[in-house]
Amino acid sequence: MYVEVRDAGAGDAPAVAAIFHNTILNVNVGDYSVSQVEAWAGPAPEPGMWEKRIAADRNARRMFVATTDGRVVGFAELEGVGHLDTLYVHHEFQGRGIASRLVDRIEAEARHREIHRLYTESSITAEPFFRRRGFSVVRPQLVELRGQFFRNFVMEKVGF
Repeated sequence: MYVEVRDAGAGDAPAVAAIFHNTILNVNVGDYSVSQVEAWAGPAPEPGMWEKRIAADRNARRMFVATTDGRVVGFAELEGVGHLDTLYVHHEFQGRGIASRLVDRIEAEARHREIHRLYTESSITAEPFFRRRGFSVVRPQLVELRGQFFRNFVMEKVGF
């Protein structure tokens, strides 16, 4: 399977919104309760919110999408000075190296910007993936969203 990673464009917002929503409901439900994933995913995909994120100043936030056969199957965002803000892969494309390709692109962009430390707030689900990619846990944390509390992990990778 050929996977291309490119900058996201405004036309990608509906696919990005759907991937965000459906990945949480179909993948993260293995590690979080139904009420947690429903709060996290929200009531429905919100393309307008993702359009704004895609259109943001590229120095403040840069989104990349992974495509195969012209279909968006994953996305990731680099924010500010090293924050890997999102990393989601369509639930039907898990385990095919797409997340790795996206993180490769994030790391390349970080090197281009002379950023030497990446950090993220990893879900329980993604924590093993980030460990395999050389990230280490800085600390576990509890975060609140829409009345639900979630355990996740602040993780970082230095010198990549």
